[in-house]
Amino acid sequence: MSRGSRLAVLAVALLGVLFVMTAATVLPQVAERLRPEPVDLTLDAVEVFEDLPTTHTDEAVEYPTEPPVGGPHAGEWLDCGTYDEQVPAENLVHDLEHGTVVIAHDPDLGADDVARLAELLPQNGILTPWVGLDAPVVVVVWERRLALTGADDPRLELFIAELGNGETAPEPRASCAGGIEPPRDPGLTQV
Repeated sequence: MSRGSRLAVLAVALLGVLFVMTAATVLPQVAERLRPEPVDLTLDAVEVFEDLPTTHTDEAVEYPTEPPVGGPHAGEWLDCGTYDEQVPAENLVHDLEHGTVVIAHDPDLGADDVARLAELLPQNGILTPWVGLDAPVVVVVWERRLALTGADDPRLELFIAELGNGETAPEPRASCAGGIEPPRDPGLTQV
């Protein structure tokens, strides 16, 4: 092999080594940047409220959370199911007292996302639009609340599996059948 050929082979080999070394340095950095954010598959973000009263009232109630997680409420509950308009908070809280799971969503949430939420709704659940949420979707049971990033947030199914059995409620597993059709009373909280 001539001296020129050896130099050409050596140059190609050096370029190959340089390429491999650069790739070994750069590719892990690129892969790290492209790695998706880890998904929170815990219920660590669940807000807990304790010792909420269970009294019945005919008055409108100002609840500290949207939607409410418990407290004074109407004497009548709502049938479980899917609602197209926001339901009265005071009746909804009576359902929570019975162990109902409430999935509230921003009224502007897309139809496909609302359909997804309806698919995930348990038999003891209410799905309702709700004005004033701090997240696109919020799921609540008595004294527990979790704000979700959307209908595809995997924590929704985890919340339902872990907390949807009514165990946090004063009257767990009471039926939501035989409830009223909203709106019950124009004096109660409605949006």
